[in-house]
Amino acid sequence: MNIPENIKLLQKEIPGSVKLVAISKTKPVSDIMEAYFSGFTTFGENKVQELIKKQEDLPEDIEWHMVGHLQTNKVKYIAPFVNMIQSVDSLKLLKIIDKEAGKHNRIINCLLQLHIALEETKFGLSLNEVQEILESPDFKLLKNARIVGLMGMATFTSEEEVIRMEFKFLADYFKKLKKDYFPTDKKFKEISMGMSGDYKIAIEEGSTMIRVGSSIFGARTCSLSPTKTSQS
Repeated sequence: MNIPENIKLLQKEIPGSVKLVAISKTKPVSDIMEAYFSGFTTFGENKVQELIKKQEDLPEDIEWHMVGHLQTNKVKYIAPFVNMIQSVDSLKLLKIIDKEAGKHNRIINCLLQLHIALEETKFGLSLNEVQEILESPDFKLLKNARIVGLMGMATFTSEEEVIRMEFKFLADYFKKLKKDYFPTDKKFKEISMGMSGDYKIAIEEGSTMIRVGSSIFGARTCSLSPTKTSQS
């Protein structure tokens, strides 16, 4: 598996306006360094413990994205260094991120994760829950947690029309939120959708950020239990 070559092929294939996040979960530090030495520096992890260990062992200029479900009691461990948390699924979590980021005098970019898939096993907010967060008095007080867009995971299926419908829904809802809540906020611009199996459809439907793992690093080195988790 030629990791640098895989990254180059992806970067040639996707528009320049789309950001590539290499999902390195379960992959060894050596694989990440192989990508890093080729000039790539944006990686995503879905477990806090693994993210912390890799951050300690790898260069400081790596841009780390947390893409998996995040428990509130673990935010403090990644707040000093994480660049983006893509999986915000509650106001409570957002408030903790704001608090912990403030302790380090940092602003952490966040994406609200919407539940767009047919599968109930995926995390994410409903439309009503998103609206409740954005209209909450507590949201208006946030200073160190910054919402910059949305994230969603499509249904794991071979039916392209289902995937396309879900991605279109997320992109359309992003436009609505932009118009209703962030009309002058230039930082609210990200739609993170699309993984190894469906990123081409996601880009066609308006994705600005794709999360790709197996197409870069190959199959996972260990199996994951079929619980709620981010995919790549």
